[in-house]
Amino acid sequence: MPHLLFSKQGDKMSNQTWDKVFPKSDEVAVKKVEFKNRFGITLVGDLYTPKNAKQDKFAAIAISGPFGAVKEQASGFYAQTLAEQGFITLAFDPSFTGESALANKNLPQNVASPDINTEDFSAAVDFLSNQSNIDAEKIGILGICGFGGLAINAAAMDTRIKATVASTMYDMTRVSAYGYNDTMDAKARYALKEQLNKQRTLDFKNKSYAKAQGLPEKLTGDEPQFIKDYWDYYKTKRGFHKRSINSNGNWNQTSSLSLMNLPILAFSDEIQSAVLVIHGEKAHSRYFSEDAFKKLKGKNKELLIIKDANHVDLYDNADKIPFAKITEFFKANLV
Repeated sequence: MPHLLFSKQGDKMSNQTWDKVFPKSDEVAVKKVEFKNRFGITLVGDLYTPKNAKQDKFAAIAISGPFGAVKEQASGFYAQTLAEQGFITLAFDPSFTGESALANKNLPQNVASPDINTEDFSAAVDFLSNQSNIDAEKIGILGICGFGGLAINAAAMDTRIKATVASTMYDMTRVSAYGYNDTMDAKARYALKEQLNKQRTLDFKNKSYAKAQGLPEKLTGDEPQFIKDYWDYYKTKRGFHKRSINSNGNWNQTSSLSLMNLPILAFSDEIQSAVLVIHGEKAHSRYFSEDAFKKLKGKNKELLIIKDANHVDLYDNADKIPFAKITEFFKANLV
């Protein structure tokens, strides 16, 4: 991969400590921004702009994910690296997570919604479309892990999105409703709904939200390999961030109820814009991307399987994330 695709160590973010899990690039300026989605929820993002580009109008990319991560982790790494390639990029915290949760003190934290989190991508497009240095006709999105599936859903809804990348994607509605590898049947799903709805009653009574199980603080060695892979990213210096749910918290237990009942890829076959789906050859989640790709239509859709890569490799491993291909894809479809 060309050297220019790697982020380079630079000075600290202006007047504040650099709080990302990846080194700061000398080639990119970054500033904090806020914008609202159509539900009135304030979203917080980091806007990355190439320092030495000379054009008046830029193509732009909104980026979010993984599911339970924050913009200081993988999405920021993608955003900074693609800004080095000449795009304005926006890595944002979805509703109810990270700094977007802190910006809405009256709302719950650590909760997910297939509707609201899809809307978050469109709200990012709203924001980018109204920047004087961005061409509103040249905006794409990139979703990582669970936000890969949500990005495809956003592309099916929002015709302003001209190109979409889903990297190491999960379909969070599918895995919530059917379990891994579709092993949960209707009987088991009903039992889970009963349990979660009883918890709703208790949450209302207790005026607090019970937490779902998160990653363990320590590994026993008996965990499935993909849990070990997640732990190696979220729980170590490699990717730990204090605001990340997966690093230092838990989702609300009842979050999965709406995910179980609202399949997000129902209209993905109607996407007319370009889509690039990327997944690791050895990822436990590979089937999500392969099945999502089967439903896409048109010659401007592509599936790329990365040799020897697992799910988490595509969070931060610059030797395996195909940044050259992603750059080529966005330049072909946005620039």
